Amino acid sequence: MAEQQYSRWFPILNIFHGYNREILLRDLLAAAIVTVLLIPQSLAYAILAGLPAEVGLYASILPLIVYGIFGTSRTLSVGPVAVVSLMSATALAEVTASGAVDYLSAATALALLSGAILAVLGALRLGMLANFLSHPVISGFITASALLIALSQLRHLLGIPASGDTAPELIASLWGNLNTVNNLALITGLGVVLFLYWARAYGAGLLQAMGLSSSTAELLSRAAPAMGVLATMGLSFGLGYEARQVALVGFIPSGLPVLNLPKISLPLLEALLVPALMIAIIGYVESVSVAKTLAAKRRQRIDSNQELIALGMANMGAGFSGGFPVSGGFSRSVVNDAAGAQTQLASIFTAVGIALAALFLTPFLYYLPKTTLAATIIVAVLSLVDFSILGKTWHFAKADFLAVTLTIAVTLLLGVEPGVACGVGVSLLLFIYRASKPHIAEVGLVEGTEHFRNIHRHKVKTIPEILTFRVDGRLIFSNIGVLEERIYIDLARNPKVKHVILMCSAVNEIDWSALEVLESIDRALVERGIQLHLSEVKGPVMDCLKKSNFLQRLSGDVFLSQYQAFARLG
Repeated sequence: MAEQQYSRWFPILNIFHGYNREILLRDLLAAAIVTVLLIPQSLAYAILAGLPAEVGLYASILPLIVYGIFGTSRTLSVGPVAVVSLMSATALAEVTASGAVDYLSAATALALLSGAILAVLGALRLGMLANFLSHPVISGFITASALLIALSQLRHLLGIPASGDTAPELIASLWGNLNTVNNLALITGLGVVLFLYWARAYGAGLLQAMGLSSSTAELLSRAAPAMGVLATMGLSFGLGYEARQVALVGFIPSGLPVLNLPKISLPLLEALLVPALMIAIIGYVESVSVAKTLAAKRRQRIDSNQELIALGMANMGAGFSGGFPVSGGFSRSVVNDAAGAQTQLASIFTAVGIALAALFLTPFLYYLPKTTLAATIIVAVLSLVDFSILGKTWHFAKADFLAVTLTIAVTLLLGVEPGVACGVGVSLLLFIYRASKPHIAEVGLVEGTEHFRNIHRHKVKTIPEILTFRVDGRLIFSNIGVLEERIYIDLARNPKVKHVILMCSAVNEIDWSALEVLESIDRALVERGIQLHLSEVKGPVMDCLKKSNFLQRLSGDVFLSQYQAFARLG
Protein backbone atom coordinates (compact mmCIF):
# COMPACT_ATOMS: atom_id res chain seq x y z
CA MET A 1 0.00 0.00 0.00
CA ALA A 2 2.82 2.39 0.90
CA GLU A 3 4.57 1.54 -2.38
CA GLN A 4 1.43 2.44 -4.36
CA GLN A 5 1.17 5.73 -2.51
CA TYR A 6 4.79 6.61 -3.27
CA SER A 7 4.42 5.66 -6.94
CA ARG A 8 1.32 7.83 -7.18
CA TRP A 9 3.25 10.91 -6.09
CA PHE A 10 6.49 9.85 -7.82
CA PRO A 11 5.42 8.11 -11.07
CA ILE A 12 9.05 7.55 -12.02
CA LEU A 13 9.11 4.69 -9.48
CA ASN A 14 6.80 2.71 -11.78
CA ILE A 15 9.41 2.47 -14.54
CA PHE A 16 11.99 0.47 -12.65
CA HIS A 17 9.99 -2.76 -12.76
CA GLY A 18 11.44 -4.49 -15.80
CA TYR A 19 13.85 -1.71 -16.68
CA ASN A 20 16.75 -3.22 -18.62
CA ARG A 21 19.76 -2.42 -20.77
CA GLU A 22 17.74 -2.18 -23.99
CA ILE A 23 15.33 0.37 -22.50
CA LEU A 24 18.28 2.30 -21.08
CA LEU A 25 19.92 2.52 -24.50
CA ARG A 26 16.68 3.76 -26.09
CA ASP A 27 16.28 6.42 -23.42
CA LEU A 28 19.89 7.53 -23.90
CA LEU A 29 19.50 7.74 -27.68
CA ALA A 30 16.29 9.76 -27.39
CA ALA A 31 17.94 12.08 -24.85
CA ALA A 32 20.91 12.68 -27.16
CA ILE A 33 18.65 13.60 -30.08
CA VAL A 34 16.38 15.87 -28.00
CA THR A 35 19.43 17.57 -26.48
CA VAL A 36 20.66 18.53 -29.96
CA LEU A 37 17.23 19.99 -30.74
CA LEU A 38 16.73 21.66 -27.36
CA ILE A 39 20.00 23.63 -27.22
CA PRO A 40 19.11 26.06 -30.06
CA GLN A 41 15.46 26.14 -28.98
CA SER A 42 16.29 27.03 -25.39
CA LEU A 43 18.63 29.83 -26.50
CA ALA A 44 16.06 31.17 -28.96
CA TYR A 45 13.13 31.14 -26.54
CA ALA A 46 15.17 32.83 -23.82
CA ILE A 47 15.92 35.68 -26.22
CA LEU A 48 12.22 35.73 -27.21
CA ALA A 49 11.36 36.15 -23.53
CA GLY A 50 13.79 39.09 -23.36
CA LEU A 51 16.34 37.19 -21.26
CA PRO A 52 20.04 36.35 -21.70
CA ALA A 53 20.55 33.24 -23.85
CA GLU A 54 22.04 31.17 -21.02
CA VAL A 55 18.77 31.44 -19.07
CA GLY A 56 17.24 29.20 -21.70
CA LEU A 57 19.79 26.52 -20.86
CA TYR A 58 19.11 26.95 -17.14
CA ALA A 59 15.37 26.53 -17.78
CA SER A 60 16.10 23.22 -19.53
CA ILE A 61 18.00 21.45 -16.74
CA LEU A 62 16.25 21.29 -13.36
CA PRO A 63 12.70 21.51 -14.82
CA LEU A 64 13.39 18.43 -16.97
CA ILE A 65 14.70 16.50 -13.97
CA VAL A 66 11.77 17.51 -11.78
CA TYR A 67 9.19 16.65 -14.44
CA GLY A 68 10.89 13.31 -15.01
CA ILE A 69 10.33 12.49 -11.33
CA PHE A 70 6.76 13.77 -10.94
CA GLY A 71 5.30 13.52 -14.48
CA THR A 72 3.10 10.70 -15.75
CA SER A 73 3.99 11.10 -19.44
CA ARG A 74 6.95 9.03 -20.56
CA THR A 75 7.63 11.17 -23.62
CA LEU A 76 6.66 14.76 -22.81
CA SER A 77 9.69 17.04 -23.02
CA VAL A 78 9.44 20.06 -20.74
CA GLY A 79 11.33 23.30 -21.27
CA PRO A 80 11.00 26.76 -22.82
CA VAL A 81 8.25 27.00 -25.47
CA ALA A 82 7.29 29.77 -27.86
CA VAL A 83 3.86 30.85 -26.60
CA VAL A 84 4.80 30.80 -22.91
CA SER A 85 8.02 32.70 -23.70
CA LEU A 86 6.03 35.41 -25.48
CA MET A 87 3.56 35.62 -22.58
CA SER A 88 6.49 35.89 -20.18
CA ALA A 89 8.07 38.69 -22.21
CA THR A 90 4.81 40.66 -22.17
CA ALA A 91 4.31 40.22 -18.42
CA LEU A 92 7.93 40.98 -17.52
CA ALA A 93 8.08 44.11 -19.66
CA GLU A 94 5.13 45.59 -17.75
CA VAL A 95 6.38 44.60 -14.30
CA THR A 96 9.94 45.86 -14.82
CA ALA A 97 9.05 49.09 -16.64
CA SER A 98 9.38 51.13 -13.45
CA GLY A 99 12.85 49.77 -12.71
CA ALA A 100 11.87 48.68 -9.19
CA VAL A 101 12.82 45.06 -9.96
CA ASP A 102 15.33 43.65 -12.42
CA TYR A 103 14.16 41.57 -15.37
CA LEU A 104 15.79 38.27 -14.39
CA SER A 105 14.51 38.39 -10.82
CA ALA A 106 11.01 39.03 -12.11
CA ALA A 107 11.36 36.11 -14.54
CA THR A 108 12.35 33.65 -11.83
CA ALA A 109 9.55 34.94 -9.59
CA LEU A 110 7.09 34.48 -12.46
CA ALA A 111 8.21 30.88 -12.92
CA LEU A 112 7.95 30.20 -9.20
CA LEU A 113 4.48 31.75 -8.93
CA SER A 114 3.05 29.99 -11.99
CA GLY A 115 4.51 26.74 -10.68
CA ALA A 116 2.95 27.27 -7.26
CA ILE A 117 -0.45 27.91 -8.88
CA LEU A 118 -0.23 24.68 -10.87
CA ALA A 119 0.93 22.66 -7.86
CA VAL A 120 -1.94 23.96 -5.70
CA LEU A 121 -4.48 23.17 -8.42
CA GLY A 122 -3.00 19.68 -8.67
CA ALA A 123 -3.12 19.13 -4.91
CA LEU A 124 -6.81 20.15 -4.99
CA ARG A 125 -7.42 17.68 -7.88
CA LEU A 126 -8.65 20.44 -10.18
CA GLY A 127 -7.25 19.11 -13.44
CA MET A 128 -10.71 19.28 -14.98
CA LEU A 129 -10.50 23.11 -14.97
CA ALA A 130 -8.62 22.90 -18.25
CA ASN A 131 -11.80 21.53 -19.84
CA PHE A 132 -13.42 24.95 -19.48
CA LEU A 133 -11.13 26.30 -22.20
CA SER A 134 -12.65 25.23 -25.50
CA HIS A 135 -10.29 23.76 -28.09
CA PRO A 136 -11.29 26.24 -30.83
CA VAL A 137 -10.50 29.17 -28.51
CA ILE A 138 -7.13 27.68 -27.56
CA SER A 139 -6.37 27.05 -31.24
CA GLY A 140 -7.26 30.66 -32.06
CA PHE A 141 -5.06 32.03 -29.28
CA ILE A 142 -2.08 29.88 -30.30
CA THR A 143 -2.52 30.90 -33.96
CA ALA A 144 -2.55 34.60 -33.10
CA SER A 145 0.35 34.23 -30.65
CA ALA A 146 2.40 32.40 -33.29
CA LEU A 147 1.83 35.29 -35.72
CA LEU A 148 2.89 37.81 -33.06
CA ILE A 149 6.02 35.78 -32.34
CA ALA A 150 6.90 35.59 -36.03
CA LEU A 151 6.40 39.35 -36.39
CA SER A 152 8.53 40.03 -33.32
CA GLN A 153 11.38 37.93 -34.72
CA LEU A 154 11.46 39.68 -38.08
CA ARG A 155 13.60 42.42 -36.49
CA HIS A 156 16.38 39.90 -35.82
CA LEU A 157 15.92 38.36 -39.26
CA LEU A 158 16.24 41.78 -40.88
CA GLY A 159 18.86 43.06 -38.46
CA ILE A 160 16.87 46.17 -37.61
CA PRO A 161 15.58 47.75 -34.36
CA ALA A 162 11.86 47.27 -33.79
CA SER A 163 9.49 46.90 -30.86
CA GLY A 164 5.84 46.44 -29.97
CA ASP A 165 3.44 44.07 -28.24
CA THR A 166 0.65 44.03 -30.82
CA ALA A 167 0.50 43.34 -34.53
CA PRO A 168 -0.13 46.99 -35.52
CA GLU A 169 2.73 48.20 -33.30
CA LEU A 170 5.16 45.58 -34.62
CA ILE A 171 4.24 46.17 -38.27
CA ALA A 172 4.54 49.96 -37.91
CA SER A 173 7.90 49.64 -36.13
CA LEU A 174 9.28 47.21 -38.73
CA TRP A 175 8.05 49.39 -41.61
CA GLY A 176 9.63 52.48 -40.12
CA ASN A 177 13.06 50.82 -39.90
CA LEU A 178 13.20 48.99 -43.23
CA ASN A 179 15.79 51.47 -44.50
CA THR A 180 18.29 50.05 -41.97
CA VAL A 181 18.10 46.39 -43.04
CA ASN A 182 21.35 44.47 -42.59
CA ASN A 183 21.61 42.52 -45.85
CA LEU A 184 24.02 39.93 -44.47
CA ALA A 185 21.71 39.18 -41.54
CA LEU A 186 18.73 38.96 -43.91
CA ILE A 187 20.50 36.61 -46.33
CA THR A 188 21.66 34.40 -43.47
CA GLY A 189 18.23 34.29 -41.83
CA LEU A 190 16.37 33.61 -45.08
CA GLY A 191 18.89 30.90 -45.90
CA VAL A 192 18.18 29.18 -42.59
CA VAL A 193 14.41 29.51 -43.12
CA LEU A 194 14.63 27.96 -46.59
CA PHE A 195 16.94 25.21 -45.33
CA LEU A 196 14.59 24.33 -42.47
CA TYR A 197 11.56 24.17 -44.76
CA TRP A 198 13.52 22.14 -47.29
CA ALA A 199 14.68 19.74 -44.58
CA ARG A 200 11.12 19.37 -43.33
CA ALA A 201 9.75 18.63 -46.80
CA TYR A 202 12.55 16.70 -48.49
CA GLY A 203 15.24 15.91 -45.92
CA ALA A 204 13.84 12.57 -44.80
CA GLY A 205 13.26 11.44 -48.39
CA LEU A 206 16.82 12.34 -49.41
CA LEU A 207 18.29 10.48 -46.44
CA GLN A 208 16.17 7.42 -47.21
CA ALA A 209 17.44 7.53 -50.80
CA MET A 210 20.95 7.41 -49.32
CA GLY A 211 20.10 4.11 -47.64
CA LEU A 212 18.93 5.14 -44.17
CA SER A 213 15.80 3.66 -42.63
CA SER A 214 12.66 5.81 -42.64
CA SER A 215 12.72 6.29 -38.85
CA THR A 216 16.40 7.26 -38.79
CA ALA A 217 15.95 9.61 -41.74
CA GLU A 218 12.97 11.27 -40.06
CA LEU A 219 14.91 11.84 -36.84
CA LEU A 220 17.94 13.27 -38.61
CA SER A 221 15.74 15.62 -40.64
CA ARG A 222 14.31 16.96 -37.39
CA ALA A 223 17.84 17.86 -36.29
CA ALA A 224 17.97 20.47 -39.08
CA PRO A 225 17.85 23.43 -36.62
CA ALA A 226 21.08 22.22 -35.01
CA MET A 227 22.69 21.89 -38.44
CA GLY A 228 21.61 25.44 -39.25
CA VAL A 229 23.17 26.65 -36.01
CA LEU A 230 26.50 24.93 -36.71
CA ALA A 231 26.65 26.15 -40.32
CA THR A 232 25.89 29.79 -39.53
CA MET A 233 28.28 29.79 -36.57
CA GLY A 234 31.01 28.73 -39.00
CA LEU A 235 30.01 31.46 -41.46
CA SER A 236 29.87 34.01 -38.68
CA PHE A 237 33.37 33.18 -37.53
CA GLY A 238 34.86 32.86 -41.01
CA LEU A 239 33.26 35.94 -42.58
CA GLY A 240 33.51 38.22 -39.57
CA TYR A 241 29.79 38.78 -38.96
CA GLU A 242 30.50 40.79 -35.81
CA ALA A 243 32.53 43.34 -37.73
CA ARG A 244 29.70 43.58 -40.28
CA GLN A 245 27.21 44.60 -37.61
CA VAL A 246 25.32 41.28 -37.59
CA ALA A 247 23.96 40.77 -34.08
CA LEU A 248 25.44 37.71 -32.36
CA VAL A 249 24.42 35.85 -29.23
CA GLY A 250 27.77 36.90 -27.78
CA PHE A 251 29.38 35.83 -24.54
CA ILE A 252 27.50 33.13 -22.62
CA PRO A 253 28.94 32.31 -19.20
CA SER A 254 29.90 28.68 -18.69
CA GLY A 255 28.60 26.77 -15.71
CA LEU A 256 25.50 25.41 -14.08
CA PRO A 257 22.71 27.53 -12.62
CA VAL A 258 23.00 28.48 -8.98
CA LEU A 259 20.10 27.35 -6.84
CA ASN A 260 18.56 30.18 -4.84
CA LEU A 261 15.21 31.57 -3.78
CA PRO A 262 13.95 34.28 -6.18
CA LYS A 263 13.66 37.76 -4.72
CA ILE A 264 9.96 38.16 -4.10
CA SER A 265 8.04 41.05 -2.59
CA LEU A 266 4.31 41.48 -2.03
CA PRO A 267 3.98 44.20 -4.72
CA LEU A 268 5.82 41.95 -7.19
CA LEU A 269 3.53 39.01 -6.38
CA GLU A 270 0.46 41.18 -6.88
CA ALA A 271 1.76 42.41 -10.23
CA LEU A 272 2.63 38.90 -11.44
CA LEU A 273 -0.40 37.01 -10.12
CA VAL A 274 -2.69 37.40 -13.14
CA PRO A 275 0.07 36.81 -15.76
CA ALA A 276 1.27 33.77 -13.77
CA LEU A 277 -2.26 32.36 -13.70
CA MET A 278 -2.65 32.85 -17.45
CA ILE A 279 0.74 31.28 -18.18
CA ALA A 280 -0.12 28.37 -15.88
CA ILE A 281 -3.43 27.71 -17.64
CA ILE A 282 -2.15 28.00 -21.21
CA GLY A 283 1.02 26.02 -20.45
CA TYR A 284 -0.94 23.26 -18.74
CA VAL A 285 -3.53 22.93 -21.52
CA GLU A 286 -0.82 22.82 -24.18
CA SER A 287 1.25 20.28 -22.23
CA VAL A 288 -1.60 17.94 -21.38
CA SER A 289 -2.86 18.00 -24.98
CA VAL A 290 0.55 16.90 -26.24
CA ALA A 291 1.00 14.33 -23.45
CA LYS A 292 -2.41 12.73 -24.02
CA THR A 293 -1.89 12.58 -27.79
CA LEU A 294 1.45 10.79 -27.45
CA ALA A 295 0.22 8.54 -24.64
CA ALA A 296 -2.78 7.42 -26.71
CA LYS A 297 -0.41 6.13 -29.40
CA ARG A 298 1.26 3.88 -26.83
CA ARG A 299 -1.93 3.00 -24.96
CA GLN A 300 -0.63 4.68 -21.84
CA ARG A 301 -2.54 6.79 -19.33
CA ILE A 302 -1.98 10.40 -18.32
CA ASP A 303 -3.11 11.57 -14.88
CA SER A 304 -4.30 15.17 -15.44
CA ASN A 305 -4.11 16.08 -11.76
CA GLN A 306 -0.61 14.65 -11.36
CA GLU A 307 0.42 16.56 -14.49
CA LEU A 308 -0.61 19.77 -12.74
CA ILE A 309 1.69 18.90 -9.86
CA ALA A 310 4.52 17.82 -12.18
CA LEU A 311 4.38 20.97 -14.31
CA GLY A 312 4.04 23.05 -11.18
CA MET A 313 7.13 21.50 -9.65
CA ALA A 314 9.00 21.90 -12.96
CA ASN A 315 8.19 25.62 -13.05
CA MET A 316 9.17 26.02 -9.43
CA GLY A 317 12.41 24.25 -10.32
CA ALA A 318 12.93 26.83 -13.08
CA GLY A 319 12.33 29.60 -10.56
CA PHE A 320 14.85 28.20 -8.09
CA SER A 321 17.51 27.68 -10.78
CA GLY A 322 17.47 31.06 -12.50
CA GLY A 323 15.08 30.11 -15.29
CA PHE A 324 11.69 31.31 -16.54
CA PRO A 325 8.29 29.63 -17.06
CA VAL A 326 8.36 26.32 -18.94
CA SER A 327 5.87 23.93 -20.46
CA GLY A 328 5.68 20.77 -22.53
CA GLY A 329 7.00 21.40 -26.04
CA PHE A 330 5.17 19.84 -28.99
CA SER A 331 8.10 19.47 -31.41
CA ARG A 332 10.54 18.23 -28.75
CA SER A 333 8.01 15.75 -27.37
CA VAL A 334 7.26 14.38 -30.83
CA VAL A 335 10.99 13.93 -31.46
CA ASN A 336 11.41 12.32 -28.04
CA ASP A 337 8.62 9.89 -28.86
CA ALA A 338 9.90 9.16 -32.37
CA ALA A 339 13.45 8.67 -31.07
CA GLY A 340 12.19 5.80 -28.94
CA ALA A 341 12.08 7.26 -25.43
CA GLN A 342 10.67 4.56 -23.16
CA THR A 343 10.54 6.24 -19.75
CA GLN A 344 10.82 9.54 -17.92
CA LEU A 345 14.55 8.86 -17.52
CA ALA A 346 14.95 10.14 -21.09
CA SER A 347 14.03 13.62 -19.80
CA ILE A 348 16.55 13.35 -16.98
CA PHE A 349 19.27 12.24 -19.41
CA THR A 350 18.36 15.21 -21.63
CA ALA A 351 18.85 17.51 -18.65
CA VAL A 352 22.30 16.01 -18.16
CA GLY A 353 23.07 16.72 -21.82
CA ILE A 354 21.98 20.35 -21.48
CA ALA A 355 24.05 20.67 -18.30
CA LEU A 356 27.15 19.42 -20.15
CA ALA A 357 26.45 21.92 -22.92
CA ALA A 358 26.18 24.72 -20.34
CA LEU A 359 29.54 23.65 -18.89
CA PHE A 360 31.58 23.08 -22.04
CA LEU A 361 29.89 24.38 -25.22
CA THR A 362 28.95 27.96 -24.40
CA PRO A 363 32.24 29.50 -25.66
CA PHE A 364 31.45 28.17 -29.15
CA LEU A 365 28.01 29.82 -29.11
CA TYR A 366 29.54 33.31 -29.06
CA TYR A 367 29.44 33.50 -32.88
CA LEU A 368 25.85 32.27 -33.23
CA PRO A 369 23.90 34.93 -35.20
CA LYS A 370 20.61 36.03 -33.66
CA THR A 371 19.10 35.93 -37.14
CA THR A 372 19.61 32.14 -37.07
CA LEU A 373 17.68 31.82 -33.84
CA ALA A 374 14.99 34.11 -35.24
CA ALA A 375 14.69 31.92 -38.33
CA THR A 376 14.43 28.82 -36.12
CA ILE A 377 11.64 30.41 -34.08
CA ILE A 378 9.74 31.66 -37.13
CA VAL A 379 9.72 28.24 -38.79
CA ALA A 380 8.73 26.54 -35.54
CA VAL A 381 5.85 28.89 -34.67
CA LEU A 382 4.40 29.16 -38.17
CA SER A 383 3.66 25.44 -37.95
CA LEU A 384 1.30 26.34 -35.08
CA VAL A 385 -0.76 28.69 -37.26
CA ASP A 386 -4.08 27.03 -38.09
CA PHE A 387 -6.53 29.23 -39.95
CA SER A 388 -8.47 26.13 -41.03
CA ILE A 389 -10.18 26.29 -37.62
CA LEU A 390 -12.10 29.31 -38.93
CA GLY A 391 -13.60 27.37 -41.82
CA LYS A 392 -14.30 24.30 -39.70
CA THR A 393 -16.09 26.23 -36.97
CA TRP A 394 -17.99 28.37 -39.48
CA HIS A 395 -19.58 25.26 -40.98
CA PHE A 396 -19.98 23.40 -37.68
CA ALA A 397 -21.05 26.02 -35.11
CA LYS A 398 -21.29 29.78 -35.62
CA ALA A 399 -20.79 30.40 -31.88
CA ASP A 400 -17.41 28.64 -31.98
CA PHE A 401 -16.48 30.62 -35.10
CA LEU A 402 -17.24 33.92 -33.37
CA ALA A 403 -15.24 32.79 -30.32
CA VAL A 404 -12.19 31.87 -32.43
CA THR A 405 -12.38 35.03 -34.51
CA LEU A 406 -12.73 37.26 -31.45
CA THR A 407 -9.79 35.56 -29.68
CA ILE A 408 -7.52 35.93 -32.73
CA ALA A 409 -8.51 39.55 -33.27
CA VAL A 410 -8.06 40.58 -29.63
CA THR A 411 -4.69 38.83 -29.36
CA LEU A 412 -3.34 40.43 -32.54
CA LEU A 413 -4.73 43.90 -31.93
CA LEU A 414 -4.44 44.26 -28.15
CA GLY A 415 -1.71 41.78 -27.15
CA VAL A 416 -1.19 38.45 -25.48
CA GLU A 417 -2.65 39.10 -22.03
CA PRO A 418 -5.92 40.58 -23.34
CA GLY A 419 -6.00 37.65 -25.78
CA VAL A 420 -5.74 35.09 -22.98
CA ALA A 421 -8.35 36.94 -20.93
CA CYS A 422 -10.62 37.06 -23.96
CA GLY A 423 -10.10 33.35 -24.61
CA VAL A 424 -10.95 32.41 -21.03
CA GLY A 425 -13.94 34.77 -20.99
CA VAL A 426 -15.29 33.55 -24.32
CA SER A 427 -14.89 29.90 -23.29
CA LEU A 428 -16.86 30.52 -20.10
CA LEU A 429 -19.53 32.47 -21.98
CA LEU A 430 -19.89 29.63 -24.48
CA PHE A 431 -20.23 27.17 -21.61
CA ILE A 432 -22.86 29.30 -19.90
CA TYR A 433 -24.71 29.93 -23.17
CA ARG A 434 -24.90 26.25 -24.02
CA ALA A 435 -25.84 25.30 -20.47
CA SER A 436 -28.69 27.80 -20.64
CA LYS A 437 -29.98 26.50 -23.98
CA PRO A 438 -30.75 22.79 -23.59
CA HIS A 439 -32.09 20.97 -26.62
CA ILE A 440 -35.83 20.48 -26.12
CA ALA A 441 -37.76 18.42 -28.65
CA GLU A 442 -41.43 17.63 -28.95
CA VAL A 443 -41.58 13.92 -29.65
CA GLY A 444 -44.05 11.41 -31.04
CA LEU A 445 -44.26 7.65 -31.50
CA VAL A 446 -42.54 6.04 -34.47
CA GLU A 447 -45.35 3.69 -35.56
CA GLY A 448 -44.56 -0.02 -35.33
CA THR A 449 -42.00 0.61 -32.58
CA GLU A 450 -41.81 1.80 -28.99
CA HIS A 451 -39.41 4.62 -29.89
CA PHE A 452 -40.14 8.34 -29.67
CA ARG A 453 -38.46 10.87 -31.94
CA ASN A 454 -38.52 14.58 -32.77
CA ILE A 455 -41.73 15.42 -34.65
CA HIS A 456 -39.79 17.75 -36.96
CA ARG A 457 -37.24 15.12 -37.97
CA HIS A 458 -39.30 11.93 -38.23
CA LYS A 459 -42.70 10.76 -39.33
CA VAL A 460 -44.36 10.03 -36.00
CA LYS A 461 -47.74 9.54 -34.42
CA THR A 462 -49.05 12.20 -32.03
CA ILE A 463 -52.27 12.61 -30.03
CA PRO A 464 -53.78 16.13 -29.69
CA GLU A 465 -54.50 15.57 -25.99
CA ILE A 466 -50.87 14.65 -25.18
CA LEU A 467 -47.87 16.97 -25.42
CA THR A 468 -44.50 15.29 -24.85
CA PHE A 469 -41.13 17.05 -24.50
CA ARG A 470 -37.75 15.37 -24.37
CA VAL A 471 -35.12 17.43 -22.57
CA ASP A 472 -31.54 16.64 -23.61
CA GLY A 473 -29.36 17.81 -20.75
CA ARG A 474 -29.42 18.89 -17.14
CA LEU A 475 -32.35 20.80 -15.70
CA ILE A 476 -30.73 23.51 -13.59
CA PHE A 477 -31.29 27.12 -12.57
CA SER A 478 -29.74 28.51 -15.77
CA ASN A 479 -31.98 26.68 -18.25
CA ILE A 480 -35.24 25.69 -16.54
CA GLY A 481 -36.82 28.94 -17.70
CA VAL A 482 -36.33 27.84 -21.32
CA LEU A 483 -38.34 24.67 -20.69
CA GLU A 484 -41.07 26.61 -18.86
CA GLU A 485 -41.41 29.07 -21.74
CA ARG A 486 -41.51 26.27 -24.31
CA ILE A 487 -44.31 24.46 -22.48
CA TYR A 488 -46.51 27.57 -22.26
CA ILE A 489 -45.91 28.54 -25.91
CA ASP A 490 -46.89 25.09 -27.20
CA LEU A 491 -49.93 24.91 -24.92
CA ALA A 492 -51.14 28.24 -26.32
CA ARG A 493 -51.02 26.70 -29.80
CA ASN A 494 -52.92 23.55 -28.80
CA PRO A 495 -55.94 24.08 -26.49
CA LYS A 496 -56.88 20.37 -26.64
CA VAL A 497 -53.92 19.23 -24.48
CA LYS A 498 -54.87 17.38 -21.32
CA HIS A 499 -51.51 15.80 -20.46
CA VAL A 500 -47.94 17.13 -20.59
CA ILE A 501 -45.21 14.49 -20.33
CA LEU A 502 -41.56 15.30 -19.66
CA MET A 503 -39.47 12.51 -21.14
CA CYS A 504 -36.40 12.51 -18.87
CA SER A 505 -34.26 9.82 -20.51
CA ALA A 506 -31.45 12.34 -21.16
CA VAL A 507 -31.80 14.30 -17.91
CA ASN A 508 -29.04 13.38 -15.46
CA GLU A 509 -29.48 16.20 -12.95
CA ILE A 510 -32.22 18.40 -11.51
CA ASP A 511 -31.20 21.11 -9.05
CA TRP A 512 -33.39 22.79 -6.41
CA SER A 513 -34.16 25.83 -8.56
CA ALA A 514 -35.36 23.64 -11.41
CA LEU A 515 -37.44 21.58 -8.99
CA GLU A 516 -39.20 24.70 -7.69
CA VAL A 517 -39.99 25.80 -11.26
CA LEU A 518 -41.36 22.33 -12.07
CA GLU A 519 -43.65 22.61 -9.05
CA SER A 520 -44.79 26.02 -10.32
CA ILE A 521 -45.43 24.59 -13.79
CA ASP A 522 -47.42 21.72 -12.30
CA ARG A 523 -49.64 24.13 -10.33
CA ALA A 524 -50.19 26.31 -13.39
CA LEU A 525 -51.14 23.28 -15.49
CA VAL A 526 -53.60 22.01 -12.87
CA GLU A 527 -55.38 25.36 -12.97
CA ARG A 528 -55.88 24.77 -16.71
CA GLY A 529 -57.13 21.23 -16.15
CA ILE A 530 -53.88 19.66 -17.38
CA GLN A 531 -51.77 17.02 -15.67
CA LEU A 532 -47.95 16.94 -15.64
CA HIS A 533 -46.26 13.52 -15.96
CA LEU A 534 -42.67 12.28 -16.01
CA SER A 535 -41.27 9.30 -17.89
CA GLU A 536 -37.96 7.40 -18.03
CA VAL A 537 -36.51 9.17 -14.99
CA LYS A 538 -32.95 8.05 -14.24
CA GLY A 539 -32.12 6.54 -10.86
CA PRO A 540 -29.92 9.38 -9.52
CA VAL A 541 -32.54 11.96 -10.56
CA MET A 542 -35.32 9.90 -8.92
CA ASP A 543 -33.25 9.70 -5.74
CA CYS A 544 -33.12 13.51 -5.65
CA LEU A 545 -36.87 13.84 -6.31
CA LYS A 546 -37.64 11.45 -3.48
CA LYS A 547 -35.78 13.72 -1.05
CA SER A 548 -38.45 16.37 -1.63
CA ASN A 549 -42.24 16.22 -1.62
CA PHE A 550 -42.45 16.91 -5.36
CA LEU A 551 -43.59 13.39 -6.26
CA GLN A 552 -46.37 13.50 -3.66
CA ARG A 553 -47.65 16.82 -5.05
CA LEU A 554 -47.24 15.93 -8.73
CA SER A 555 -50.61 16.03 -10.46
CA GLY A 556 -49.73 13.18 -12.80
CA ASP A 557 -47.69 9.98 -12.67
CA VAL A 558 -44.11 8.84 -13.15
CA PHE A 559 -43.89 6.22 -15.90
CA LEU A 560 -41.14 3.68 -16.38
CA SER A 561 -41.13 4.23 -20.14
CA GLN A 562 -42.48 6.84 -22.51
CA TYR A 563 -44.32 4.16 -24.48
CA GLN A 564 -46.14 3.09 -21.30
CA ALA A 565 -47.18 6.70 -20.65
CA PHE A 566 -48.33 7.19 -24.24
CA ALA A 567 -50.35 3.96 -24.22
CA ARG A 568 -52.08 4.64 -20.90
CA LEU A 569 -52.87 8.32 -21.39
CA GLY A 570 -53.79 8.03 -25.06
